[in-house]
Amino acid sequence: MTLVTSLARRRFLQFLAASPLLPHLRAQQLTKAEDGLSVMDFEAAAKSALPPAHWGYMTSGVDDDLTLKANHEAFQHYRLRARRLVDVSKPDLRTEVFGQAWESPIFICPCGSQRAFNTEGELATARAAKAKQTQMILSTQTSFPIEDVNKTYGKPVWFQLYTTSRWEATEKLVKRAEDSGCPVLVFTVDQQVGRNTETQARIRPQDTRNCGACHEGGVPATFSQRGKPMYAGIDTSGIALVDPALAWASVDRLKKFTRMKVVLKGIVTREDAILARQHGADGIIVSNHGGRAEESGLATIDCLAEVVDGAGPLPVMLDGGVRRGTDVYKALALGARAVGIGRPYLWGLSAFGQPGVEKVLDILHAELRMTMGQCGTPGIKQITKAFVQKA
Repeated sequence: MTLVTSLARRRFLQFLAASPLLPHLRAQQLTKAEDGLSVMDFEAAAKSALPPAHWGYMTSGVDDDLTLKANHEAFQHYRLRARRLVDVSKPDLRTEVFGQAWESPIFICPCGSQRAFNTEGELATARAAKAKQTQMILSTQTSFPIEDVNKTYGKPVWFQLYTTSRWEATEKLVKRAEDSGCPVLVFTVDQQVGRNTETQARIRPQDTRNCGACHEGGVPATFSQRGKPMYAGIDTSGIALVDPALAWASVDRLKKFTRMKVVLKGIVTREDAILARQHGADGIIVSNHGGRAEESGLATIDCLAEVVDGAGPLPVMLDGGVRRGTDVYKALALGARAVGIGRPYLWGLSAFGQPGVEKVLDILHAELRMTMGQCGTPGIKQITKAFVQKA
C-alpha cells in the first residue's frame, strides 16, 4: 500500500512538473518582489492584486488576442548562436540613442492611467527607472503631470503623444511636453480608428465596484482624457483620442511645430519605414501596441528586419512580447537599437509598487548579461545578426 501511494505521489509530481500551469502556480506564491525569479512570476501576483476591470484593461489584446500571443511566442522562432572562448568578464550594457548614453538598451514603454495599478502610478515607475538608470517614456494619458514625473525621474522623460481629433489641442500637449524639457516626442500612429479589446469587455462585468473615485462616471476601466492632468487647460468637449484623418502630412506638421526629436511608434512594414524617413522622422519604434492595435497575427520581432531595412540610418527600437533577456538580445541582434517592456513592469508595479518594477528590470538585465556572455558578445555594439538564426 505504501509503495502504491509513493508511486502515485511520484507520478502526480511528474505530471505537475510537466504541466504548463506550473509557472502560474509558482507565481501565485510570490509574496515579495525580491523572490521573483522570472518576470512571468509577477503576472499572477498582479492579477491577484488588481480589481477585475483594471486587470482586464492591462491583459487584453484585440479580437481573439492572437497578435498579443504572437508577440511573445515569435521570439521562440529565433535561435541563439553561442560563441566560445571570448573574454566576457566585463559585460557592458551601455548604448547610445540620439547621441545620449544609456546604461541599458531596455526602456520603459508608455502606459496610461498607472494609478489604476498602484496608487503612486507613474511616480513609482519613474523612481524605479531612475534607480535602475532606465529610459522612461510617459503616456499622454499619465495619471500625474509630466512636470511631477520629470522631477521624480530626475530629468525629462520622453513623451508619448496621442494626437486628438482637434489639432489645436494636440499642439498644446506637444508644447507642454517641450516646455517641460522632453527631448523626444513619441508619436503613436497605430490607433487611428480605435480598437476592439474584447477580452477587457468580457472581464469588465465581473467588477461590481463603484468606481466613481477613479473613473469618470463610475465605470470601471473607462480611461477617457477628461480629468487627466495633461489635458488641464484644454477644452476637451467633443474631443477624441483617435483621429482617422491622420496622414503623413501630420508628421510634417509635427516636425515643423516642435524642436523635439519625433519618433514614430507603431511602424511594422518596410514601406512605412521608408515613408517615415522621407517625412523627416528621427526614429521608429516597431510596435503593434502590445497586441492592442490591429489583429494581424504578426509579431513585432518578425517585422523588425524589414523595418530596419527600410529605415536606413534611422534608429529603430522595438516593443511587444519581451519577457526574457534572451528576447532583448534577439531583438538587438536583428537590428533594434533599444528594446521596450510594457506588461512586465506593470505586473511588478501592480503587485509591489516601485520594488516590483525594479525587480523586473533587475531580472531582465541579469538575463541579458548572461546571454551576452554565452554568445561571446560582452558589449552591446558587438551583438549582430550573426548571433541569431531563424528556427
